[in-house]
Formats: sequence, C-alpha cells, structure tokens
Amino acid sequence: MATTTISASTPSRRRRTPLARREARWALLFLAPWIVGFLGFQAGPMIASAWLSFTEYDVINPPKYTGLDNYRQLMADPQVARSLGNTVYYTALHVPLVMVISLALALLLKRVGRLQSFFRTVFYLPVMTPAVAVGILFLLLLNTQDGLINRGLALIGVDGPSWTTDPHWVMPGIVLMSLWSLGSTVIIYLAALQNVPRELYEAASIDGAGGWARFRHVTLPMISGSLFFTLIVNTIASLQMFTEVYTMYFGNRETQNTFNSDAATFYAIHLFQEAFQFLHMGYASAMAWLLFLIIMVITLVQVKISNRFVYYEGKDQ
Repeated sequence: MATTTISASTPSRRRRTPLARREARWALLFLAPWIVGFLGFQAGPMIASAWLSFTEYDVINPPKYTGLDNYRQLMADPQVARSLGNTVYYTALHVPLVMVISLALALLLKRVGRLQSFFRTVFYLPVMTPAVAVGILFLLLLNTQDGLINRGLALIGVDGPSWTTDPHWVMPGIVLMSLWSLGSTVIIYLAALQNVPRELYEAASIDGAGGWARFRHVTLPMISGSLFFTLIVNTIASLQMFTEVYTMYFGNRETQNTFNSDAATFYAIHLFQEAFQFLHMGYASAMAWLLFLIIMVITLVQVKISNRFVYYEGKDQ
C-alpha cells in the first residue's frame, strides 16, 4: 500500500512552467520559416521526385505509373554512363588538387604575419563570384586563339592546347577553372593550422624531428578533421557540378557548334537536359535518385575509412 501511495504521489512527468511554455512557443515561431521552407522546398519535392521516378511524366500530361522502367533505362543508357564517367573523372582530379593546393596556400598564409587578414580576404573573394560569371570568364581565358592562358604559355615557348574544343583538354580546362573558388578551403585549413598547439611542435623539435617529420606527425593528424570535412564537402560539390560548365559549353550557341559536347557532359547537365529540354521528368527524377544514392554510398565509405585516419581531440584512439 505504501508503494502505491508513493507512486501515485510522484508525477509521471514534470509540469512545464508558464515561462517554459512561452519559450517553447517563441522557439517554434522562430523555427517556423525554416520548417515551412524545409517541408515546401526540400522534403516535399524529394517525396514528389521519388514518386515521379516510377512514372512517365512530361509536365503537360498526368503522370503514368511505369514501375521500374526508368531505372532499367538508366542502366542501359550510354549517355548516363558517359556523363557519370565524366563526373567521376572530374571529381578524381578536382578534389585532390583543391585539397593539396589549399593546404599549401594555408601554410604560406600562416607565415605572412600582419598581412594575413588582407590575403585571407583576397583568397576568399573569388568564392563570392557568381558561378555564371566564372563560366563566362574562363570561356574567354581558355579561348584557343585569344585566351590569356594560351598567350601566357606562348611567351615561354609553349603551344597552348585547344582547351574548349579538343575532347582531351576539355576536362583539364574545367578542372583549372574549378581552382578559382578554392578560397573557402584555404580559410578552413588556415583556421585549423592556427589551432595546432605550439607545444607539440616544440616537443617534436626537442625529439629531433625535422620539418617534414613535424608536418607528417603533428600537423596532418591535428588538422585531419578539417581535411576530412573538406574531402566530403568537395566530393559532394564535384559530383553535382553544373552551373559553370553549363554556362561555358551549353549556354553559348557558338560554343556548342565548335566542340564535342560529350567531353563536357556532366551527370547533372544530362539530368537537366532530360528534365527541362526533353521534358522527361520521370526519367530525370530517377537520375536524381541514382545520384543521391551514389553520393550517399561514397560519403558512407569516406566516413567509415575516416575512423582509422581522423584524429578527434578527447576521443579514445
């Protein structure tokens, strides 16, 4: 009986005070724009896209359920394989180059001293350039006849390649253009480098470690979290590359007539063409979900591998 009395007298849950309820209402009020935006512009379209991927839909007529036909067509479409291959090839070139060059620039910026704030701004400003403007700019810079890059190569006796017309040089030209916006990665690495304790370098020096040994055994492990973060972010961004390349090679009629479009057809560009040029919305939705699955698998693999190489302070190794 005593136990029953104690249980009955103990409240099953703590009652909220008027202040707590008022704070909860204000919190929901401030979160409401994000919740509405997420449901209306992210979750809703994703659910609709998942349904449309099993249909034949051209915007004009109602969707017609076709089961897995779109996914079967994906597996047999040579253009999907070609565009996906271009995208993976670009990612394999772009991500390591951005990480290595950004880390080298961050190491140099760390030694600048008083001018560091100025150079941080200089390196980050290109990130703010609209993607369409970047595409147009590099279309001019990579021009075979009058491009500034080929003119510079001519000054040192090098005959510049046909960046925008030769299928073998289209992808290197795009990778070169992508380095324009590596400033954000540089800033992340610089912040990580500045957080490495000096005591670790001093201890390594006392033990006789040289510059390379300190970089390998102190710097890299201590900034491995930032390296891992930029690896994932840059990989995802590379697999969704669209605006700059579309502006350079597909948004200009003159350019479309002077180069082999297969060399610059990225997966996102092919998806866009299927959806908004040919109005194959169901097929494009299936393509979008295939890209989502590819990105998810690659990210999961990266996360799994990172457990062996990434150092987190306070975590048992």
